[in-house]
Amino acid sequence: MKLYFAPGACSVGLHAIMNEIGKPFDLVFVNTKEADNLKPAYLAINPKGKVPALLRDNGKLLTEFPTIAMYLAKSAPEAKLLPADAGDEAEVLELMDYICGTVHPMGYTREFRVGRFAKDKDDEARVIAQATEAREGYLQVLEGAFKGPFYMGEQFTVADAALFFLEMWTVKRTSTPLPPKLAAHYQAMLARPSVKKALETEATY
Repeated sequence: MKLYFAPGACSVGLHAIMNEIGKPFDLVFVNTKEADNLKPAYLAINPKGKVPALLRDNGKLLTEFPTIAMYLAKSAPEAKLLPADAGDEAEVLELMDYICGTVHPMGYTREFRVGRFAKDKDDEARVIAQATEAREGYLQVLEGAFKGPFYMGEQFTVADAALFFLEMWTVKRTSTPLPPKLAAHYQAMLARPSVKKALETEATY
């Protein structure tokens, strides 16, 4: 398999999941800072022009974080990255959908890519303020749903990998403090071997 990634992007969560599974895979660096994701070579692979993307061994491509995470977890049941209970599994998917479909674009992208949303330079402060307010609310929702020590309780799941990239962005790229449970989770994730390996590898690109 090949994981198309950009350092520090949400793909770091999938990188950590693949390290958890422990099967061989290749990393393909997509330089989003140089807009390589929008150039013909990458668009021929992923017409959506985004990372992450996962090229499976059968030659078929998967995109979108929740989809890739669920595929990886279900293709390696021995790693126990999903709860056994169907209802609990649905909660994991719900969390990933919320993070990727709501929290990511409204609470983070609007600040990180403020030029896309502001009418002009004078409007940027308003857009960032809206993103900050939204982010603070989203983090409180996540804090309230957090069971601890991992998102679903005692079991590490792919939900924790999604939560990690959000926590990392919050700490490194915003002025918003993490609520206590999420802050403790972030530190625990930084110490997890699969995450440490992913971060160390991505730091070389």
